[in-house]
Amino acid sequence: MSKKIILTGDRPTGKLHIGHYVGSLKNRVDLQNSGEYEMFVMIADAQALTDNARNPEKVRENVLEVALDYLAAGIDPSKTTIFIQSQVPQLPELAMFYANLVSISRLERNPTVKTEIKQKNFGEGVPSGFVFYPISQAADITAFKATHVPAGEDQSPMIELTREIARSFNQAYNSEVLVEPEIILSKEGLERRLPGINGMNAKMSKSLNNGIYLADSFEEMCTKVMKMYTDPDHIRVEDPGKVEGNVVFAYLDVFAEDKNKVEEMKKQYQKGGLGDVAVKKYLIEEMDKILKPIRERREELAKDPEAIYKMLEEGSVEARKAAAETLQEVKRAMKIDYFGDKNGEI
Repeated sequence: MSKKIILTGDRPTGKLHIGHYVGSLKNRVDLQNSGEYEMFVMIADAQALTDNARNPEKVRENVLEVALDYLAAGIDPSKTTIFIQSQVPQLPELAMFYANLVSISRLERNPTVKTEIKQKNFGEGVPSGFVFYPISQAADITAFKATHVPAGEDQSPMIELTREIARSFNQAYNSEVLVEPEIILSKEGLERRLPGINGMNAKMSKSLNNGIYLADSFEEMCTKVMKMYTDPDHIRVEDPGKVEGNVVFAYLDVFAEDKNKVEEMKKQYQKGGLGDVAVKKYLIEEMDKILKPIRERREELAKDPEAIYKMLEEGSVEARKAAAETLQEVKRAMKIDYFGDKNGEI
């Protein structure tokens, strides 16, 4: 049986928050530690520049922050190759070849891209690089012969486009060079989309200051939990309260170990006799069981940024080697390996 390979990653546009942790990071650590996969985790700085081209400092600063979050959460560079996208020049070269196999209309029909364009309020000024990035993502995935990609249901159209590109390439050049990846679907519900502290319909965002970050101190976490949206009509302890739409109980459903206790608290809250402060204090206790070891590891790692950059450099070298092998095979299939196996060398 051929080995299973995973490619996953994040755009370095900000520190990672607990939504990232429960939605993807924790699952990545579990997949890494299962021993079933060879894993590549990419800090997608080039992709982040598609809508931050005039603010590269933001991207550069957050490369280190995201790397710290990865390591603190349990991504282990001795088991997983962690690398920076822009440091693997074979990726844009592969994307250039793939672009000839995809029509503009096919890219514009991609529902994930359409949704993200709307969210970012580009209007008529959509950067061409943003429309192009599904092809870039296909290059990222296929460069490492990834057989599996962990993602949410909303990313399925992107993975399907990668499969189409791999299939089109193999058919066009009568080869079996590229692998059609399978999606490993993330859990849906709260664990996939943890709301911001200001309401169930609010997405965690740095600009809204409504997220709890892995880098937050204990005091910062406490302050944010105490600001969490609950039931505005639950004014006195004895008042009956609503659980639906109550962010504190939504977080307890995800973070609390004792689910039976949470259900009892919900009943008491709905009946009256349980105050918001007591519920929030319990949430702080439960969240800190998970976040304290992550926070402490992160604080220790942050003392030596040079070691983090060295790890990223070593990971990027390994990623280049893997991508160069694929690029050689691609050029060979396309009959453009004019100088033999020297093509695609690092």
